[in-house]
Amino acid sequence: MSQVVTETMVRVENVHKAYGHGAAAVHALRGVSFEVAPGELVALKGRSGSGKTTLLNIVGGLDAPDEGRVAVDGLDLAALGENGLLELRRDRIGFVFQSFGLIPILTAAENVGVPLRLRRADPREREQRVELLLALVGLADHAGQRPGELSGGQQQRVAIARALANDPALLIADEPTGQLDAETGHAVMELLRAVVSSAPSATPGLAAPGGPPAVLVATHDATLLDLADRVLELGDGKIVQH
Repeated sequence: MSQVVTETMVRVENVHKAYGHGAAAVHALRGVSFEVAPGELVALKGRSGSGKTTLLNIVGGLDAPDEGRVAVDGLDLAALGENGLLELRRDRIGFVFQSFGLIPILTAAENVGVPLRLRRADPREREQRVELLLALVGLADHAGQRPGELSGGQQQRVAIARALANDPALLIADEPTGQLDAETGHAVMELLRAVVSSAPSATPGLAAPGGPPAVLVATHDATLLDLADRVLELGDGKIVQH
């Protein structure tokens, strides 16, 4: 996949998205536009149904807008095609979900290594990268434990390490603290803040070397918004505050 050097990691221009037709249509997004710079942590806030998850799915190439344009890392998502989108999601975007999404039968280390296996990374390089990432999220001593043996906060940390495995240019997190208590959730958000400033560069041979990822995170928790560089509020499918 060709890549264009850009000072803007995410560019969203006049994006519209509706579900259904006619009078019954639900307009999830109504002309949303914003940008995210490399190494910037931007938080999306808004009530349930305000369009946050829809917007994240469109930025992550999981859904397509009805109108408008989205570019990630200099690449126009509409021009990539399905194979190009698969490659973008695999190599340049990391996803962190509220439900953690870990594979129960795999250890923490094996879960983090899944994206590297999909890329058929050299086993030795994969092990080095996994060890580095588990240390980054403070779980070096838990590499051999399975998700059921870890707390919710620890599972989310494993999920963040997995999302960083391929040195993504963009990290997307959808309510990553939604299943955690306030203290643990704050610790996870602090980790995301730290990722922006100290994410390790790729192990040679695994991914193109790059700086810290841009982070786009949706959260309901107003106490966590202070950790973001910038907060965008969504209301009725529109950006109501920059």
